[in-house]
Amino acid sequence: MQPIHTRLTKRLNVKTPIISAAMALPGIADIAYAVTTAGGFGFVGNATDGSAAIKEKMQDLRTKLGVPPKAPLPIGFGLVGWVLDGATDDDRVIATLEERPTAIWLSFGNDLGKYVKKVREYEAGREHKTLVFVIVNSPQDALRAANEWKVDALVVQGIEAGGHGGSESPPMFSLIQSVLNVIPRDGPFIIAAGGISTGTQIAGLLTMGVDGVVLGTRFLFTNECGWPKDKKQVLIDADLNATTRSMAFDEVNRTMEWPDKCDGRAISNLIIKDSEQGLTVDERLKLFDESAKKGETERLVVWAGVGAGLTNEIKPAATVLRELHEEAVQHLKAASSLLG
Repeated sequence: MQPIHTRLTKRLNVKTPIISAAMALPGIADIAYAVTTAGGFGFVGNATDGSAAIKEKMQDLRTKLGVPPKAPLPIGFGLVGWVLDGATDDDRVIATLEERPTAIWLSFGNDLGKYVKKVREYEAGREHKTLVFVIVNSPQDALRAANEWKVDALVVQGIEAGGHGGSESPPMFSLIQSVLNVIPRDGPFIIAAGGISTGTQIAGLLTMGVDGVVLGTRFLFTNECGWPKDKKQVLIDADLNATTRSMAFDEVNRTMEWPDKCDGRAISNLIIKDSEQGLTVDERLKLFDESAKKGETERLVVWAGVGAGLTNEIKPAATVLRELHEEAVQHLKAASSLLG
């Protein structure tokens, strides 16, 4: 693998600026392991697991990677702000930091700054410093995270992103440019996220000046992803117009704790049709539960970004990473030839 050099790859000591997103799904630890060992950087997402489960996941990865107990773990770990807010009797931030991850990813909270502060205070007296990644959906978010919270990396997430994100976020390429306009080059790492599925897109973003890219949906099309076959088939069958953003998915999932101006993008199906037809929440919950009992796919919640329409094959995560990297390298070389 011919390395791609950015500020971020140098800091993480990796060969490619490709990062797998901190998704909370079955198999995410296997995805993160595969991405990291193939030359990228993998994140493990956590939704509702408590401290004990978090530590177990991280210790399992440490063993699998052959990393000594006191050495930094070359994996990132993601935590959700609103979940942390409700777990005051179980300090999951400290539990995560005790395992010495290379990075921690904070998202979807009304006051993520207090968790950034907790990280800094905990590590004030130790040599290992965990990089703090925070999702932002506007240049204003970026300035606050950079100037007030002093984060290490801004995950700049466009409206195309799958799963949860800012409901008012601009398209990713425009958002990236707006953030690059206000954040100095020696500031936090700028990492693009949202709808990225090809090496061509990665190359284009790198030429814009980003330090790295985050891919989530693309790594759902992998053997390591623990989704069942019927759910993966929905992904494979998706086209570029297959996804939509709506709180209707969370209503039937019974997960309505997300912050204001945050919703989720998933494959559009009868869940959306039921909502558009004016059915009450109780009516939609009944249909959703009945459909699940029958094993139907018409009302499955399949989180996915716009990029789902650009992929139609399941492969090992390491293969996906290498193919994306090589395609990006080819396009970066082609771009340089334009100036010949």
